[in-house]
Amino acid sequence: MLFRPKRTSCTACFSACCLTLCLIVALNSARTPPLKSVGTLRRMKITNRAAHGLCRSSVAVQPPKPHRSVVVDSTASTYERPPPSTGYLSSRIEKRLEEILGDSSPTRVVDSWRYLSQDYEHREYVGTDPTKTPETSNCHQQAHSYVPGLPIKTFWDIEGEKWREALESKHEVIRDEFLKVIANPDFLAANAQNAWVGAQTGEARAYGLGWKTLGLLDRGVWDPVNAGLFPRTAEIIRDSGIPAVEAFFASMEPESSIKLHSDNANFVLTSHLPLVVPDNGQNKCRLTIGDDTKEWLEGKMMMFDTSILHDAVNESDRKRYILMFRVWHPDLSAAERKALQFALDSLSVEELVSDDPAERAEAEKKVAALRAFPDLRKSRPKVVPTSTSGQWKARIDDNDTEMEKITKNKKKKKKAKKSSTSTGGGFGSR
Repeated sequence: MLFRPKRTSCTACFSACCLTLCLIVALNSARTPPLKSVGTLRRMKITNRAAHGLCRSSVAVQPPKPHRSVVVDSTASTYERPPPSTGYLSSRIEKRLEEILGDSSPTRVVDSWRYLSQDYEHREYVGTDPTKTPETSNCHQQAHSYVPGLPIKTFWDIEGEKWREALESKHEVIRDEFLKVIANPDFLAANAQNAWVGAQTGEARAYGLGWKTLGLLDRGVWDPVNAGLFPRTAEIIRDSGIPAVEAFFASMEPESSIKLHSDNANFVLTSHLPLVVPDNGQNKCRLTIGDDTKEWLEGKMMMFDTSILHDAVNESDRKRYILMFRVWHPDLSAAERKALQFALDSLSVEELVSDDPAERAEAEKKVAALRAFPDLRKSRPKVVPTSTSGQWKARIDDNDTEMEKITKNKKKKKKAKKSSTSTGGGFGSR
């Protein structure tokens, strides 16, 4: 019987999804011989990573872990292709990827799958600052899920993107709905799927405990429960046209930092829509990609490559909240995106690689149903949080923060008479 992974909400890094691909390959395939020579490839440490746990959310730089690695020079115009996958499941997925791509498409997505099935990791120095060297720079790309030949930048210019304009113009609507729902933690815990999930492994926890997420979209599949809690946000994301593979809210604790790490996938980029940035504009909440640093600014989106080593800091005394996306790399063609999405879909519906045409057709219908936008009327909870005597405003006062509002709301509820049958505000009575 094939291994069927359980779908979970995304954590801080997209690689939790990508490395699940690695896990399936490791569990369902015979190990293939290591590559001896692949163009400009260079072998590094040869310890098998499978023994060290493939389903981690990201790889911290310190301390170093044993792994099998390969370095590909992404600036090279050509490279020798790796040998085909030989494992049962990995070879079947590779065959379907080739069918989806056809003869006219580049082979880099298939090659990416082959690299992944052979447990290799891409590592490359991508710095451009002439004053720095590979030893003094943090501009290194690390990716277990690596598509060769994709352009590399720390921060990407998205000024002309229509989806950016659509999301930024609605950021106050998104923020107000978000703060309204999270104002009652008991309601959120009782109604949301995996509310505020933190790092899931010891290695991920090593680079910081201050980062937590609340998922809306995972591998192209909407979470109907959480989308029902944030219906306006879900509709705005859908209508914006953003090429998102994942979407989730993310919080960062006050006076906390996230240590240097990679998200381990280069075929998606990361975009942030900052919702609540304490001391906005005072450079207390910052993100560094490689050697380049920018501060989060409320309502101003940015996009960057988190396969490059990066870290973050919140030096304020309050939480920072963003709406976060994983989007397809803009250099991928429509056929390549379709092929990569197929690989992700195969994690949940393994019948997609069946030899039986009828079974495969049924699986495709199932995937289409999974990826359809949910009926938010059915997903919405019967009891929803409401505003209290002007407590919520269109804009957050600098002197009355969102967390102070939440505290006020809690104190008011404690004074209210407790009732096991209360509705319309007694969210903790479950």
